[in-house]
Amino acid sequence: MPTKDDNAESGITHDFNDGNGPVPARQHKNGGGWVALTAEVKDSAYVGLEAKVYGNAKVSDKSWVFGSAKVYGNADVFGSAKVYGNAKVYGDAWVSGNAWVYGDAKVYGDAWVYGNAWVYGNARVYGKSCVYGDAKVYGDAWVYGNARVYGNARVYGNAWVYGNAWVFGDARVYDDAWVYGNAKVSGNARVYGNAWVYGFAKEEHDAD
Repeated sequence: MPTKDDNAESGITHDFNDGNGPVPARQHKNGGGWVALTAEVKDSAYVGLEAKVYGNAKVSDKSWVFGSAKVYGNADVFGSAKVYGNAKVYGDAWVSGNAWVYGDAKVYGDAWVYGNAWVYGNARVYGKSCVYGDAKVYGDAWVYGNARVYGNARVYGNAWVYGNAWVFGDARVYDDAWVYGNAKVSGNARVYGNAWVYGFAKEEHDAD
């Protein structure tokens, strides 16, 4: 089986359109997608024909990167995670477990998406934020800072969750709502419209 050195010596290159021009690369044996020789993709992982992995990124285990998705920088995709569509995972972000990142979503910075979480649409998850459990972040929503979205929570529409805020349980944050500071939204709470929940506020509602 050809090694990285073999590929480098063969002169095979690919332009990942990241401003670095053509760099030594190979087509991954499982799916045919382009992988820079600086990146690490295990044979068990799948990289589809139009997908790209470059920089110092890692893709391993049973994870899939396909469609026109890109994984780059120091990002790490592992477990049974899926990154697809036009999604991008980069910086030092991790996507793991059974998580899905798709559509035009971006996960970057030091963010971590794991468990059974989904991030999709035009959503952004970045900073040191975490989305996990069965949570979903979608639409044009942003989750960033040190925020946590988990459990069965949903953040969508144009909502922002940031700072040290937590959204969990079966909570929903949507429309143009903001949850930030040290706020916690949980239970069956609904935060929507142009609402702001911030500071040390706690918004919760449990069904009777």
